[in-house]
Amino acid sequence: MATKKIDSLTPEQEAQLPIYRDRALKIGLNTSPINFNETVKTLKGIYEANNIKFPKDNVHYARSPKEATVITKKNGIMNKSDFFKNIVYGNNDSFWLMFYAFFNDVCNISLPQIKPLLELAEHGGWNYVDENLVVCIERPHTIKFDEQKRLHCESGAAIEYSDGFAIYAWHGVNVPDEWIRDKGFLTAEMALKEPNMERRRAACEILGWAKILGDLKSLVIDQDDDPQIGTLLRVTIPDIGEELFLKVLCGTGRTFAMPVPPTMKTALEANAWTYDIDAKELMGLEFRT
Repeated sequence: MATKKIDSLTPEQEAQLPIYRDRALKIGLNTSPINFNETVKTLKGIYEANNIKFPKDNVHYARSPKEATVITKKNGIMNKSDFFKNIVYGNNDSFWLMFYAFFNDVCNISLPQIKPLLELAEHGGWNYVDENLVVCIERPHTIKFDEQKRLHCESGAAIEYSDGFAIYAWHGVNVPDEWIRDKGFLTAEMALKEPNMERRRAACEILGWAKILGDLKSLVIDQDDDPQIGTLLRVTIPDIGEELFLKVLCGTGRTFAMPVPPTMKTALEANAWTYDIDAKELMGLEFRT
């Protein structure tokens, strides 16, 4: 069969891209309960379209991926890789399903298999499928992000399911739940000895750099007479290298520290950078928060 080649999109086709992007986000971030009956109906149709017998007497509902693994183990699926390679086409796959839907709908490239897969994504979450077993997995009821749309929550789970299964994340980095739930659990020593670099940085941010800097050797680059302007420090972080930090006294009387770009030369310049203004503008401000 001949392959249709597209070198570019027309302006009319490009205008449709935001519609498909928004639809993918709406499906992918849906936290409402799945439609179990419609999910099963759609899966049955997909099985039949591929000439595979649908295991109608062994279809299950799971409140979370964790509960799904329990069900599959009871059905003889003990290997984790066997579980994940058979997880398919839930709302988590909306981004690439919508990519193909765009070319099917807008660019007239026939991809008829996309429609039932999109229906599956709209009806529910992940699904475990094989010749003998189907497990329809519930969507999470909570998904939280930071301002850059990375999974993040400072006070609880970033993703949580109805049975309590949860994922904790700090600005997109998966972290142990104790780091978030138990404020007294994480220590500076634990943070600095964490072997994973991304987790180590997350741990330092959770504790606060002011506390971490107390356990690290630092070199004063510049110290302003105004403690609310602060002190610019060069610090060597294990396995990460040298970074600059601004240590300041805020209006509440609390000392805190934050990483700043390596191009900063003075505490005033670094402080102004945190407000996204020029150093001269900062000096002209009567009040700062």
